[in-house]
Amino acid sequence: MLNKSFLFVAFLVSALQCYSQTVHHFTEALLINSGSRYGREAVYTDLLAWKLYNNTLAKPAAGALFDITEKGDTQRWQAIKADSANRFLTRQWQAIARGNTFGNPNRVDRGTGYIYLTYTSPKEQSAILNIRGNSGVYFNGIPHMGDPYNSGYMHIPVSLRKGLNELYVRGTNISADLIFPGKAVSLASDDLTLPSVIKGKDNSNLEAAIVVINTSSKTLSTLQLKTSMGGKEIKSTLPPVPPMTTRKVKFRFDASGITEKGWNDCSVSLFEKQKLIDTSTIKIECVEPIDKYSVTFTSNIDGSLQYYAVTPQLPASKDSGNALFLSVHGAGVEALGQARAYQSKDWGTLVAATNRRPRGFNWEDWGRLDALEVLAMAKEKFKPDPQHIYLTGHSMGGHGTWFLGATYPDKWAAIAPCAGYPTLKGYGSADGLIPDSSNSPAEQMLLRSSNQSDVIKLATNYKSLGIYIMHGDADRVVPVTYARQMRKVLADFHSDYNYYEYPGGEHWIGSESVDWPYIFDYFKWHKIAVDTAVNTIDFSTANPGISSSYRWASILQQLFPLRYSRIQLKRSNSGKTITGTTENAKLIQFGLANFGKGATVNIMLDSQLIKYSTTSANDTVILKKENNIWVLGGFPTAQEKNPIRNGTFKDAFNYNMIFVYGTTGNKQENEWSYNKAIYDAETWYYRGNGAVEIIADKDFDPTRYKDRGVILFGNASTNSAWNKMLLNSPIQVKRNQIQAGDKTWTGDDLSAYFVWPLENSSFASVGVVTGTGLKGMNAANANQYFAGASGFPDFMIYSLDMLKNGPSEIKLAGFFDNNWKLTRSNIAEGK
Repeated sequence: MLNKSFLFVAFLVSALQCYSQTVHHFTEALLINSGSRYGREAVYTDLLAWKLYNNTLAKPAAGALFDITEKGDTQRWQAIKADSANRFLTRQWQAIARGNTFGNPNRVDRGTGYIYLTYTSPKEQSAILNIRGNSGVYFNGIPHMGDPYNSGYMHIPVSLRKGLNELYVRGTNISADLIFPGKAVSLASDDLTLPSVIKGKDNSNLEAAIVVINTSSKTLSTLQLKTSMGGKEIKSTLPPVPPMTTRKVKFRFDASGITEKGWNDCSVSLFEKQKLIDTSTIKIECVEPIDKYSVTFTSNIDGSLQYYAVTPQLPASKDSGNALFLSVHGAGVEALGQARAYQSKDWGTLVAATNRRPRGFNWEDWGRLDALEVLAMAKEKFKPDPQHIYLTGHSMGGHGTWFLGATYPDKWAAIAPCAGYPTLKGYGSADGLIPDSSNSPAEQMLLRSSNQSDVIKLATNYKSLGIYIMHGDADRVVPVTYARQMRKVLADFHSDYNYYEYPGGEHWIGSESVDWPYIFDYFKWHKIAVDTAVNTIDFSTANPGISSSYRWASILQQLFPLRYSRIQLKRSNSGKTITGTTENAKLIQFGLANFGKGATVNIMLDSQLIKYSTTSANDTVILKKENNIWVLGGFPTAQEKNPIRNGTFKDAFNYNMIFVYGTTGNKQENEWSYNKAIYDAETWYYRGNGAVEIIADKDFDPTRYKDRGVILFGNASTNSAWNKMLLNSPIQVKRNQIQAGDKTWTGDDLSAYFVWPLENSSFASVGVVTGTGLKGMNAANANQYFAGASGFPDFMIYSLDMLKNGPSEIKLAGFFDNNWKLTRSNIAEGK
């Protein structure tokens, strides 16, 4: 155990090191409105990046020509200065900022322009770059994640050249600093993930997370963290932190010595091989059991530490069978803040998931998975009555309520979207709109990947749910027209919804914005029907990999990937029949438990009769469409698409992924691969509060990393792990060539994203970020696949010129068929 004298010496050493830290504030810059467009799809345009990757970007200077547009307008660099707070504020940004309020961060894309900064270094050295308000930055040509939401915690290690260092910062309202730390390795305590210490509970082995910054040139593989709190110490072994990176790491602390409510100090000491590296003191709150509190957990998505918040039932009940309310928060709102907006209910517990970050993923993609993880844990912990589960949320959480309600309609007795928008096709944010349509067949294929986000197309899934819509009629952030739109949609078929416009209500009217008593009164008289009582089904899905089942019926495979599928069924227990119709369904499954063992069930599907005799009390039947005829089938194998692994490129990021960079290319290719892995890890950390293991291709062993998603950077010529996972893929990429089936493209400027099932796993996939040369690899740098609801199909091949010309430069895009093969019906070709 560490004694007090040692801790004091450690604190003094740390204080002296911090004292030697210096900061350079950027105060002069050049600005160009370059018209870059990044958004919620795989297509992006960025003329500055296109010039940078083609080595045609002239050195900026005040008044120097950047480009001449198609209309003949000249674009020139403009000199700008920072204000007294070291912020670069342009008129363009100020106009946008005036309309920026609580729930709607920037309907105009923040990345339309670039700011050029320079720093002249007297020597080669490491520093920490901290920029706020940007969506990305090139530091000496290397891409790094930005801080579009002004969070302040993006501490990016960078290597300074001796002499001129150049920064191209995407974003027009920024502040930028270079920090020269007094130590090579340090702790950053401004982005913590913390649980509450709950008075009277077992607090002896709690978990938290903190960021380690490594500006050294070596991988830190022997790190340990020691904590001391209330006289109790505990030690944690940390995962490796690669050179010139940050990583958010889990650690344990013992708070059993804390007995009083309030904020308490926890001393954190970082060691490498028993040598003290850094110390920090963090504050952790002790609360009463009746207070709102936070619970941390290890996420199955990536192994990182996340948390959810709880508004406990009061008075507390030791009996199971009470209600559970899942609340999904708005943009910029922490889960604990969401929980604190509610008064405790006497008939149930409220839990608030995080969406991985206060803005996260709009409750789609990994935000959706976070909500499902928290729901499952809350059911296990609080053991509610399974018929009394409810969903509600505000603003972005209102969208999450619409989305999760339509996607999983059998999980809720009722839902209550407050001040929400139904779809991202009609509502903008910092990540841009999802386009409604396109004249490009290839882009149309890409946009199918976002179909699951359009809840208006899935609205009939709400039939079984009670719905309470609440919206302020003076809301200028999410206009009330969205609520009226959904009221009109529901009016065509729904018989159990309540609609309320709060007179004069703006976007946030206080806690009543979420804790509206009439919502919970409405919830109270709704319950989830048991499966045996549900004899009518009307269920739609755009992606069985996201949502495949409703009650006793499932869509296991589609005829056309990610087009909308629908089943409409009626069951007669006395007549032992199932009748109905299907749309875009290839393989479906019915549960037959209601009919019992030894029953002959007549299934009339799409006017075709199939007879099936049950062999057990819990029998199921699977039907397959062959040549437009339904026949008996079986559950798809692991080598076929199925609800567990149905593809789209993003699927590879779902199972405790690892990043594998290539080392068998030339120097520039290898540097790109490593830098791209770091860039994506930074983005995953920023958007998803996540942590990723990054390894070299030579260290990848399929047996060691079995059942983990893999993101591979490089091609068959530059990444030796390629042949361990992708030999059977119909898409093959090597230096200067991409082959997809019988199609071949050549050149060094081609890029591709694609997904492929890992052969040694029944559920994990490999996602490939690749190019045929340095130009093509750089064109794959944009990682808007981390934007919530952004559309990425199974594969997409394009050229560097897409950054200049848009979707016309897509070569091929689409989906593999159910056997993971390329078929013409599921692809769109470009020029």
